[in-house]
Amino acid sequence: MDPRPSDIIDHFADIIRAAAGHKSPLRIRSGGSKDFYGSRIAGQKDCRILDATAYAGIVDYEPTELVVTVRAGTLLTELEMELRKHDQMLAFEPPHFGSAATLGGCVATGLSGPRRAFAGAVRDFVLGVRMLDGRGDDLSFGGQVMKNVAGYDVSRLMTGSMGTLGLLLEVSLKVLPLPAMEMTLRMSMKEAEAISKMNLWAGKPLPVSATCFCNDELTFRLSGAEPAVRAAHAKLGGEEIVEGVSFWESVREQTHAFFQSQKSLWRLSIKSTTPPLSLPGKQLIEWGGALRWYASDADVDAKAVRGGAANAGGHATLFRSPDLCATVFHPLAPEVMKIHQRLKEKFDPMGILNPGRMYPEL
Repeated sequence: MDPRPSDIIDHFADIIRAAAGHKSPLRIRSGGSKDFYGSRIAGQKDCRILDATAYAGIVDYEPTELVVTVRAGTLLTELEMELRKHDQMLAFEPPHFGSAATLGGCVATGLSGPRRAFAGAVRDFVLGVRMLDGRGDDLSFGGQVMKNVAGYDVSRLMTGSMGTLGLLLEVSLKVLPLPAMEMTLRMSMKEAEAISKMNLWAGKPLPVSATCFCNDELTFRLSGAEPAVRAAHAKLGGEEIVEGVSFWESVREQTHAFFQSQKSLWRLSIKSTTPPLSLPGKQLIEWGGALRWYASDADVDAKAVRGGAANAGGHATLFRSPDLCATVFHPLAPEVMKIHQRLKEKFDPMGILNPGRMYPEL
């Protein structure tokens, strides 16, 4: 007989309390599809793994209300299949990076796909969470409607926290209807022209839902009602790409040829209007110019990359590397780090949950 959900939670809580009592680090992990992302956990070899996959399943789904509540161990593929039965989707297009990807990992890493700049990020769709903190206490924040937020929105704070503040148990998400029609188009141009054009489009009422510039080609997707999509195509031009679905999947899942390099991969989140950056390596641009991927040699100067990102009003993450030659996440200003440390102390006073996965100071 399968264990009851309450028994699974009690088991998780017992593991956390025991670890807190001995000040032993815990490595929170679900499907492991994003193990490559983030810094190495302090004392990782001696860490006990808290496997969250046992707590899975859809708790509540109201298609007419566009809200779903899901246990964190649920496979993303299973959730997306259920949503598609009702012609709905996770609008932020989360990357899977493998068939074992779970909703908990999706929210904990806070990664969004090609539609993010036009529909919103993961945190924009999180309505509420249930979690276990570093004491093993069962906590709930938010709810199932957008208007329930009062004060500091802790539920969205969990998005992108990399398991350093608590173990996600359940997440309530806003979902959106699938577009009635989508069309992928492509045109040749240089980088500066592509950046200018993407920002020009962003200021107009056009149904653009994804952009990708690579190798002097700008590929973009139109989504919406058929008349709107066809009118936008007539206005913007471009050659239609029949394999559009597979193309955007390759960008989202990083199976595109650009990502197949064994070089270090930098992820720069900057102002979309930033002119072409003089950085070493090849690049791919998403999100209307606001997300720029750079594949470069492992010994590239991290200060130069992060300095370029900071000058462009953003930050740089060492997303993947054969050798962690630099810290993964962009260094925080001292006052911001103090806020992170205070949050860590409140939610995980013994510092046992994924220690160092984001920053050594946490």
